[in-house]
Amino acid sequence: MRKSLLAVAGLSLAALAGCQQMGYGSSEAGYQDPDAKAAAKAAAPAQKNMAHVHIRHVMMSWNDTPDKMGLLPTAEAEAKIAAQHAALAMQKPEDLDWIKLHIGHVMNACDPSVVPKGPGLGYGVVKAATGVAKHVNFAANSEGASDNVKLHAVHVATSAENTVARCKEILALGQKVMAASSAADAAAMAREIKALADALVAGVDANGDGTVSWEKGEGGLAAARQHMMFMMKGEGMGV
Repeated sequence: MRKSLLAVAGLSLAALAGCQQMGYGSSEAGYQDPDAKAAAKAAAPAQKNMAHVHIRHVMMSWNDTPDKMGLLPTAEAEAKIAAQHAALAMQKPEDLDWIKLHIGHVMNACDPSVVPKGPGLGYGVVKAATGVAKHVNFAANSEGASDNVKLHAVHVATSAENTVARCKEILALGQKVMAASSAADAAAMAREIKALADALVAGVDANGDGTVSWEKGEGGLAAARQHMMFMMKGEGMGV
């Protein structure tokens, strides 16, 4: 009888050891309920798509813009103000003070670090468009970025950089307007500024082919927006 009990006990211990090796023992043996493990995996936060994060910075919201607008909408809003005041400057081409007032407002909308006071939003086309190019390139260089993002990032960045270049031309001409001593001289430069201000959004048909592309010297903020929309549609982000 004693031998039988010992034999049973030996079998039980062997069975227990086998179960533990298969993962079915006590919590000390590392057992985890398969259902609980699956639930924990499902509850784990999904890894962020960093390309999409930077796309949202361009189009939806950035942390230091007025009202936390996206960088591209901020650039567009400032560019609209610049174009409005460039047009106002040309309404009185014989009035030097009038021209200087409104060209100053154009400069403020382009870069408030150059002319701090004016009707602009206090951010400036230069800073906003520079941010567009920077963040769309961040998107393209993010881990796992799609070919769609990489393709349109080039188009958006080039158009944004064109816009910054036009602003710099406006600012250089604006400084000359401020130093002008005759209305005629100021008006001639203000006319050039108006053409540049209009191109901030619309861009320029530099090669005369009848269209404005995203390419260097052509695209403006409208082309940047167009290609951001292509990019977002390709990413299934909703447009």
